[in-house]
Amino acid sequence: MKQPYHSGMTNDAANRHAAKVKALVNELNRRVDILESEIAREEERAGVSDPFHAAYPVLARTLTAHRDNLRQTIAMLEQRLPPEPAQVA
Repeated sequence: MKQPYHSGMTNDAANRHAAKVKALVNELNRRVDILESEIAREEERAGVSDPFHAAYPVLARTLTAHRDNLRQTIAMLEQRLPPEPAQVA
């Protein structure tokens, strides 16, 4: 005999999924912050902050690309989240 369908079960699963995605987004945002500080430190060390300058550090270029990829991933994950309910002031 099949179990009866409970709509609350799907809401619970959706809520757990949304919580996991939010936690992942928070972790990725933390990593973006770390990368930005590493980029700034590398630019300061090299004395060059213009990415189009020939002496711009390769490490800073690599970290910038990684940071940009994480930002794209965050944006895609945030699109998958259900809209937040409107808060009453």
